[in-house]
Amino acid sequence: MSQSSVKITASLTAHPGKAEELRELLLGMAPLCRAEPGNLRWDVWRDTAMPERYVLDELYRDAEAAEAHRRTPHYHAYLARVPALADRSALILEAVALEE
Repeated sequence: MSQSSVKITASLTAHPGKAEELRELLLGMAPLCRAEPGNLRWDVWRDTAMPERYVLDELYRDAEAAEAHRRTPHYHAYLARVPALADRSALILEAVALEE
């Protein structure tokens, strides 16, 4: 039995005057995260109703790949910068098998 993929959805709402700096940080993370061996998807979305809110859509091969992501230097650098730029929340999700 193979391990389930792990999806992470993070919501970041920029502090006043920090939206552009947050955008630059997130866009800079994309190529680094996408290059990780267990990464299947890493996209940045912006809320059309609230332009200072960004959503990260991440998908990893399995829990081990998601954990490896959290150990990378670029992830630690991101975590160090985010509190000054935005409020952040994240959901860590696993797939639910659908019966047909």
